[in-house]
This record gives sequence, structure tokens and C-alpha cells, in this order.
Amino acid sequence: MPYIRPISDLRNHFAEITKDVQTSKEPVFLTKNGVGTLVVMSMEAYEENRYESEVYDKLREAEIQASSTTKRLSHDEVMAAARNRIKEWEDGRRA
Repeated sequence: MPYIRPISDLRNHFAEITKDVQTSKEPVFLTKNGVGTLVVMSMEAYEENRYESEVYDKLREAEIQASSTTKRLSHDEVMAAARNRIKEWEDGRRA
């Protein structure tokens, strides 16, 4: 269940809000006159959400790319290509 508090609590109960977002890993939604204005969350939760968003963006991009072609690669082909790219990158760093 989301935490919803008036924005005045940010001024009056900052330490409590900070503790809540750090222990629960959930955001606190702050409202002004009953309308949402800010979201406060821990840095850890923010980074996790950002990572998940990047993963979903990459998956969406892959789905779009897959829908534009009928070519499909096996797991072994994908892994071989990935290993080759890593090896090329490592070789480039040594040069």
C-alpha cells in the first residue's frame, strides 16, 4: 500500500519520512492540497527502479527488433557472438 502524506510532513517530519523510505524500500508520495506533487524514495530503491527500467527498455527494443525480421539465432550462436565481442574488447584493451 503506498505511503501518502501531505507535503508539510516533509518539513515537520523529515527524519521520520527518511526512516520510512529507507526501511520499507517503498516511495512516499507527498501531496499539496490533496494533489500529488513529489515522490520521495531511498537511493537504493531509486537505483533498483532505474536498473529495472533499463532492462525493460532493452527488452522492448529487442522485441521491436525481433518483429522486424524472421532471422532467429540459437542460444549457442548468441553466446558465441557474445564471447567473440568480449574477446575483441579485451584484445583491444591490451593493444
